Amino acid sequence: MSPSPVLRTLRGLAAAGVVAGAGLTTYAAWEARAYTLRNVSVPLLPPGHRPLRVLHLSDVHMTPGQTRKQEWLRGLAGLEPDLVVNTGDNLAHMASVPVVRDSLGPLLDVPGVFVFGSNDYFAPSLRNPLRYLLPDDGKRNTHTPQLPWRELRSTFTDAGWLDLTNRHGALEVEGTTFAFAGVDDPHLDYDRLEEVRGPADPTANVRLAVAHAPYLRVLDAFAADGYDAIIAGHTHGGQVCLPGVGALTTNCDLEPARAKGLHRHPADSRDGDPGSAWLHVSAGLGTSPYARIRVACRPEATLLTLTARRS
Repeated sequence: MSPSPVLRTLRGLAAAGVVAGAGLTTYAAWEARAYTLRNVSVPLLPPGHRPLRVLHLSDVHMTPGQTRKQEWLRGLAGLEPDLVVNTGDNLAHMASVPVVRDSLGPLLDVPGVFVFGSNDYFAPSLRNPLRYLLPDDGKRNTHTPQLPWRELRSTFTDAGWLDLTNRHGALEVEGTTFAFAGVDDPHLDYDRLEEVRGPADPTANVRLAVAHAPYLRVLDAFAADGYDAIIAGHTHGGQVCLPGVGALTTNCDLEPARAKGLHRHPADSRDGDPGSAWLHVSAGLGTSPYARIRVACRPEATLLTLTARRS
C-alpha cells in the first residue's frame, strides 16, 4: 500500500528540513573561516595631528591546527599599524602560545597593550551553544585545566607590550602620548576597578581604556573617568546573527545592538558629552573549538584609524 498524501508531505518536509539544516551548517562553518578586516575611523587626536593606525585584535581562540587563521594573522603585519591593542582570549589549546607568537610575528615589534580573557586562563569546555541565549546564570568556566597564560604574558611583555591587567600604563607612539587603563576579565569578576579608578591623565594626547568583556559597570566607570575610548571584545559579535535583527546575545550585560563595531557609551551620548566615550567592540577572530560556526557575523580584526578632533 502506498503512503497517504499526508504522510508523503510530512516525509518531504522532513527531508527538506534536513537538507536546509545541512546547508546552513555548511555555510556557518565556512563563514567562521572567512576572516575579514574592518576599517573604522575615530576622531581622538589633537587638532591638526596626522592619523595613527591602531590594530585591534580579540578572541583569536587559537589552536595549533588552525593554519588558515595563522596565515591570515601573519598578513596583518603588512598593515604597518602604529599600535596594537589585544583584548584577550588568545588561546584555545595547551600548545597554542608558540603558535600565537609565530602568527603575530612582526606585530610584536610594534608598540602594544593587552588584557586577558577567560579563555587565556582556562581551557575551553564542550557546552551547548544555546545556553548563551538564556539569561546569565553566573556560572563561569573555571573548572577546566589552566592554559599557559603566564607563558603568554611573558611572550607579550618580553616584546615590550604593556600588561594592563588592573593597572595603568603609558606609551609614546609616533610622538603622541597615550594614557591607558585596563582591567582583568570582567566575565570572571577578575576586574578590580578600584585599582584603576580616577580621572584619566589630562596631559596625554589620547586616553584609552581596555577590557576583555564590555560589562556596563566597567564601561560606566571608564567613561565617567574621562577616557576618550574604550576597547573590548568577548561578544563574538553575537556569533549567530539574524538578518534584519542582528545579534541575539552578547554573553554579558551589554545590549545586543552594540555587540560589535563603533558606538558611544552611554549609548545615547554624543562626541564631546561629559562623562561619555567612544566604544569599540570587536567581533573577534575565533569561536569555541567545539562549535566553529558563525552566521551573518564574520570573524574580524579591526584597523582603527585615529583622526584629529575638530578644533
